[in-house]
Amino acid sequence: MSRTRPLWAVIPAAGAGERFGGDVPKQYLPLLGRTVLEWAIRPFQARADVAGIIVAISAADDHWPGICLSSDRIQAVQGGPQRAHSVVAGLNALSGKADARDWVLVHDAARPCLTDEDLDRLVDAAAESCGGLLAAPVQDTLKAADNGAVARTVDREGLWRALPPQRVRMEELASALHRAEPAGCLAPDEAAAKERMGHRPRIVPGRADNIKITRPEDLALAEFIISQAGIARCGLAR
Repeated sequence: MSRTRPLWAVIPAAGAGERFGGDVPKQYLPLLGRTVLEWAIRPFQARADVAGIIVAISAADDHWPGICLSSDRIQAVQGGPQRAHSVVAGLNALSGKADARDWVLVHDAARPCLTDEDLDRLVDAAAESCGGLLAAPVQDTLKAADNGAVARTVDREGLWRALPPQRVRMEELASALHRAEPAGCLAPDEAAAKERMGHRPRIVPGRADNIKITRPEDLALAEFIISQAGIARCGLAR
């Protein structure tokens, strides 16, 4: 069973959040008494089978020291300019700790609404051979645009929104990311990196409210989701 191998979490958190605006990166914005990043870390910190959590931060990050997460399982490392660079930095930090066949869970620093139930589902259901990712079916009508006008309506049948975390074996993810970078083909997520190697990660249905903080109004929505889903009652280890 996959559950017999240790799990490791890698959370890229080196982004500056230019689209959000403001002086504070969005992962450090306050949310229900803690930061967005602390809520993103919470589900992994709560699991006994997660052996370590690597958070890849910017070299200029002066906010991380103020995070109140007293756990020897959490380590901050210097990330890079793109998500893939930060994930690679996280994997490098696991060298010597994690086995090549161990599972790595890659999450987003700006997604504070992951529930324990969704994480359980991903850990339990992801295929042994190729891993998997949380995803939600596309429900909106999709339009392809050309010069600001509708070019065509896109059939949404079979389309899913990829959500984190994504679960990949350490050796497979490291190989996929290292192959992509020299070719200038940085993958938008870990599943895409594996797809380029011919793998087909398993889709695990997840909650559509596993939202990413992108705009100021998303903070209020995240507060509502966390409260309604009961995530706040799970608490944050200090």
